[in-house]
Amino acid sequence: MNYLAHSFLTFSDGQIVGQFLEDFIRNKDRFSFPKDIQDGITLHRAIDTFTDSHPALHEAKKVFSPLVRLYSGAFVDVSMDYFLANDLSLNSLQGWKEHSLRVYRVLNKNEKWLPENFKRMLTKMEHDDWLYNYREDWGIKFSIQNVLNKAKYLDKDLPVFELFLQNKEILQECYDAFFPDLLVHAQAVNAQLKTENPF
Repeated sequence: MNYLAHSFLTFSDGQIVGQFLEDFIRNKDRFSFPKDIQDGITLHRAIDTFTDSHPALHEAKKVFSPLVRLYSGAFVDVSMDYFLANDLSLNSLQGWKEHSLRVYRVLNKNEKWLPENFKRMLTKMEHDDWLYNYREDWGIKFSIQNVLNKAKYLDKDLPVFELFLQNKEILQECYDAFFPDLLVHAQAVNAQLKTENPF
């Protein structure tokens, strides 16, 4: 999953920080953070593991894999944030906006835990309001291009966004079959984390 999903599937401010940190730290460094941030890191990993094994996302990968092969999962993750940001059964437009502002506020408040490369990205994320703007075609186009720019073995001009537009209906069906299951799973993982350390 991508940034919006990881930030939405949290149950505390500390978990928000941990969810974002996971992709920016070494595994051995995870235990240097407070327990609630560690829980966010654990939750991030549980979400990724569940996502990788879900049949609906295996179907979604088929949309992108002929063009980008092993990178298909990264583009599916970005795509799912588009459908989540437009899911008004989970949040209103105002609610999604408030969620985005809360995430930026929490991350900035916990700046001392953030590595420099993440801080630089956060500045751009907040300035352009990535989390809220995932709901727009141009927001997802921007994110898809970011993935292309970072991908070592992909041509930066591949028509991945056009592929997304052409297959919106299929990808929406995959999201609809997948995200309710992911939400239940995240809630179960959080409950287990609380059982392990209720304080």
